[in-house]
Amino acid sequence: MDPQTLIARRVALELRSGYLVNLGIGIPTLVANYVPAGLNVFFQSENGLIGTGPIPEQGMAHPLLTDAGGRPISALPGASTFDSAMSFGLIRGGHVDMTVLGGLQVDADGHLANWMIPGKMVPGMGGAMDLVAGAKRVIVAMQHAAKGKSKIVRKCNLPLTSSRPVDLVVTDLAVIGFPGGRITLLETAPGVRVAEVLAVTEADLMIPTEVPEMKI
Repeated sequence: MDPQTLIARRVALELRSGYLVNLGIGIPTLVANYVPAGLNVFFQSENGLIGTGPIPEQGMAHPLLTDAGGRPISALPGASTFDSAMSFGLIRGGHVDMTVLGGLQVDADGHLANWMIPGKMVPGMGGAMDLVAGAKRVIVAMQHAAKGKSKIVRKCNLPLTSSRPVDLVVTDLAVIGFPGGRITLLETAPGVRVAEVLAVTEADLMIPTEVPEMKI
């Protein structure tokens, strides 16, 4: 199983029936493909759609149906469209139950940096700032390391997305949470040992007595 699929499948297990869920661009968009059977979840795209479905098959994309990053999406029966003002009213009003965002860094205090890549043209942080501040639960879905450097750091050296800490981080190696405000290893990916996670993690993780294997 490729790392992105692993991450998306594990994040999908955090969904609950009736949730209004916003999926960020990148790995988070894959979560819609792995909704557990029997769950009725409403996915929101911040550019103005509730009721997004799985990524359309090759040749089935509609030019007017895109996510916030301009990539093709599908709409389920009963989906509704609206303008960005309404969409951000839902986000800022605290009506989004869960958001899943990509990340560049998450630090030991749970702070997320996910909008400015050094050396790249940066148009702005988009809706991430509003989502981290306004959603009831914030999950980060990202690779554990990039170019040999840990993305789970002691302190973010990139601009923060929000002062509010995130609730959960799911990577290709681990699930990390912040119970009591302390960064903690909750699960390891299938076939990955605790020592392997620690070897590629800059932040000092709390390690419980037992760390279960990630269920996917």
